[in-house]
Amino acid sequence: MTAGDTHIRVLFDAAAIAARNEALAQDIKAANPEHLLVIAVLKGSFIFAADLIRALHGAGLAPEVEFISLSSYREGTVSSGTVMILHDVESDVRGRDVVLVDDILESGRTLAYAKDLFAARGARRVLTCVLLEKPGKRAVSLNADFVGFHCPDLFVVGYGMDVAHAYRQLPFVGVVEKS
Repeated sequence: MTAGDTHIRVLFDAAAIAARNEALAQDIKAANPEHLLVIAVLKGSFIFAADLIRALHGAGLAPEVEFISLSSYREGTVSSGTVMILHDVESDVRGRDVVLVDDILESGRTLAYAKDLFAARGARRVLTCVLLEKPGKRAVSLNADFVGFHCPDLFVVGYGMDVAHAYRQLPFVGVVEKS
């Protein structure tokens, strides 16, 4: 895709993402979740979460869905290391299996915070599902339970992920390259 002097190189195309969502749904089903609650971590995961939830339905599961908005960036482009809840879930998680869905596992701070939060609130089990994993920048000890793709250490956009609020609508994951 090209716009002006910017080119977006595709890393994971729409077909590969769709196939991976189906496989992830089967993997989650194999974990035998009880009273499943899928919690999408906003904003970047919203398209991935929607497609994954539909794939979970296709796999025979009927998850309830919630959203949480967390930030460790606020106005900056580098993580502050402190995670803040901007919007919390409304559902009680006690005794439930929770699957946290996020776009990228990079430092791990945000996902570790969310996992600890829902465990402390009494979730039976808190599992994590990420579209992309970038293991080279992990700041905390956390491995996702379900991973869509291992991603090179590049700044990626598309499929819900953005740069300055642009490119979220792309049906693929790509890298912005200047001409």
